[in-house]
Amino acid sequence: MEVDVIVVGAGPTGLMLAGELRLAGVRALVLERQPEPREIPKAGGLGGQILELLRYRGLLGRLEEASTDPHPAPRFPFGGVHVDFTHLADPPLRAMVLPQPLLERLLGERAGELGADVRRGHEVVGVRQDDDTVTADVRGPDGPYRVTARYLVGCDGPHSRVRDLAGIAFPGTTYPEVNRLGQVALPDAVTLLDGGGLDVPGVGTIPAGFTRTDRGVFALGSPDPEAVMVFTTEDELTEYDDDEPMTLDELQDSIRRVLGVELPLGEARRLSRFTFHARHAERYRAGRILVAGDAAHLFPATGVALNAGMLDAVNLAWKLAADVEGWAPPGLVDTYHDERHRAGERTLLHTRAQVALRRGEDPAAQALRELFQELFADEQPLRRIGALIGGTDIRYPPPGPDHHALTGSFAPDLGLRTDEGATSVADLMHGARPVLLDLADRADLREVADGWAPRVDVCAAETDQRPADALLIRPDGHVAWAAALDEPAEAAAGTLRAALSGWFGAPLKVPVSRG
Repeated sequence: MEVDVIVVGAGPTGLMLAGELRLAGVRALVLERQPEPREIPKAGGLGGQILELLRYRGLLGRLEEASTDPHPAPRFPFGGVHVDFTHLADPPLRAMVLPQPLLERLLGERAGELGADVRRGHEVVGVRQDDDTVTADVRGPDGPYRVTARYLVGCDGPHSRVRDLAGIAFPGTTYPEVNRLGQVALPDAVTLLDGGGLDVPGVGTIPAGFTRTDRGVFALGSPDPEAVMVFTTEDELTEYDDDEPMTLDELQDSIRRVLGVELPLGEARRLSRFTFHARHAERYRAGRILVAGDAAHLFPATGVALNAGMLDAVNLAWKLAADVEGWAPPGLVDTYHDERHRAGERTLLHTRAQVALRRGEDPAAQALRELFQELFADEQPLRRIGALIGGTDIRYPPPGPDHHALTGSFAPDLGLRTDEGATSVADLMHGARPVLLDLADRADLREVADGWAPRVDVCAAETDQRPADALLIRPDGHVAWAAALDEPAEAAAGTLRAALSGWFGAPLKVPVSRG
């Protein structure tokens, strides 16, 4: 059997990758060893830059319809302190409540609609490659078979067999913390107080937020008055099976150990257990084998893994498609490692900082947490930390000097006016295609782009307060090139031609003069 790209793992990263590959016209086969989708909600929702990217794909509304809380109050934990954006009119970080099993179902439906082949109960047991292809040995329900492809991507989680078979090192640290999280109803005897705390008979008041004891940390929040969130952290040496679900009794036992009191709990909507790791693959590519998501990075904090993994997938898909279709410029696939490994290091920076904040127990550590809490009362550091957590501050470094300030950043969603009517940058990106957006009626720049038609779409539009004369936007939504306001024709045409060649290969034809 032959396909273009084999994706190993049908989690959010793998399914997002399969959908993006199909948008680019690439034959994608997803192989998942588990026979049925997991029902354990390892993650409870999405947050950060991936929400904006999903809107650019026209998918955000579909996910919001399925969410029980598509626009929760923007409050987030950060290393044992609170980050509260609710008083900002335009918070730099947003989230959506969407349990991972439901997210996977929706992404799987989309991948199937686009024509991806998703096979469950098919385990990759061996991988080998040569200069031109990669072959996977698969154990399926009907027996073993082989699949050959141009590329294989391991999206198969922290214990990635693909990563190990490819010989990619995964150095880092495993912390002795065991974390338990539950979203639970409260029995009638327990009262939810106005400040978010609980009044428990025979115990008294348990405050909202973080309570630290010499046995661990307990946290309490109430985004939904019908079901509060409770969380514990303890240092343990026990190794748990990720596929073994946590029980309500296990959560209550942990609360009893940490707080030293009995907290009555009602029916659970969500229960999950996880440990923290800070690990980063030394490289995201080994020949024709690549890794993404948890197979490439593990972060010692909540709320960032799905964002990072799905953004990996979007960055990688169009580059693999370009190579499969034969128009990729030299080194294009290698930029996946260059850009996303850099983003992974950035995420490790703030999640490791959270480890230092939350694990310290002495007075100095407590003073540090109090200082951070004070800083988060000011808008500038609040916005800075929000962009860091959400990954919205990522700017892929452009080659060479003297680039427009927007180059490498995520394209702003400008409102646009065209001959066909009103639209936006987000609308232009639904098909995951490169776009040259002409905002100043620059016929000279459109003429240059003629050489890359139909590989690159061209859109002439007007916008209020244009940030540049033109933007060249990659399929992943990042700006590959921008022309400054009123930039001279010769200079702008030269740098545009270089950007088009550098990202989208040699021109298909010689541009015809419009003169």
